[in-house]
Amino acid sequence: MQPFKNINSRVVALPLNDIDTDQIIPARFLKVTDKVGLGANLFSDWRYFSDGSPKPEFILNKPESKGAAILFAGDNFGCGSSREHAPWALTDFGFRAVVATSFGDIFRNNSLKNGLLPIQVDPTTHTLMHELLDELPRAEWNIDLEAQTLTLPNGTSVHFAIDPFAKTCLIKGKDELGYLLSFASQTAAYEQTHHKQQVTA
Repeated sequence: MQPFKNINSRVVALPLNDIDTDQIIPARFLKVTDKVGLGANLFSDWRYFSDGSPKPEFILNKPESKGAAILFAGDNFGCGSSREHAPWALTDFGFRAVVATSFGDIFRNNSLKNGLLPIQVDPTTHTLMHELLDELPRAEWNIDLEAQTLTLPNGTSVHFAIDPFAKTCLIKGKDELGYLLSFASQTAAYEQTHHKQQVTA
């Protein structure tokens, strides 16, 4: 998992409500256990015609979406089934953050464990963001995870909440197991000291 650093990026706008995980990555693509390549199937049923050719009007197929690291969604993003493949597909495509007014709980947890930052904002702020995207569709937004702020092109800074442990893991680029393993030397030293104390007691 890549360490999460400050992001300056254009935004892909997909402000629809109730986008579920089957729309993010359809069930027929869940047979794989490798994250690499799933981005090609992100939003597959919306993105491609039945013959596999891309739909030119879909936002991810437009040139301005290339390289964008922030997805702007609506309410209840990532609802539905618990598949981890949903954040895998989003991150493989290149997204590092999703902005919405709410998220499916399981999707939120899966995202935080897989390098994708879910940023929840209130409806009033969401409306302001949507208006700015209409006005300045190619402007960059800034995400500072350390400060927990999202700064808009007009200078407005929005604070977002995140679990402290999840924040630490994202910044270090480690999942939960990787974070625990990073203390292996300290654990071994403690066990050695503890063992000596037991022997001499």
